[in-house]
Amino acid sequence: MTYTYIPKGVCSRKMTFELDDDTIVSLSVEGGCNGNLKGISSLVKGRKVDEVIQALDGIHCGNKPTSCPDQIAQGLKQYKHAH
Repeated sequence: MTYTYIPKGVCSRKMTFELDDDTIVSLSVEGGCNGNLKGISSLVKGRKVDEVIQALDGIHCGNKPTSCPDQIAQGLKQYKHAH
């Protein structure tokens, strides 16, 4: 299943998750810090949704109250709530 999330408060503009039940098959992010987000996308591949939420939820970027990793967690929370 493909799930798209529009992040808030960060440089990235769109996050597209490919999920197989509760496992992340892939993640692509438009905008943001390209190298870092490619690295994060590689690290979350094959992991369970809850594991990624636990690892990334609450991470801040500088003085912002959120970050791209935190927005990945928020997107996955929204996915869980909707499904």
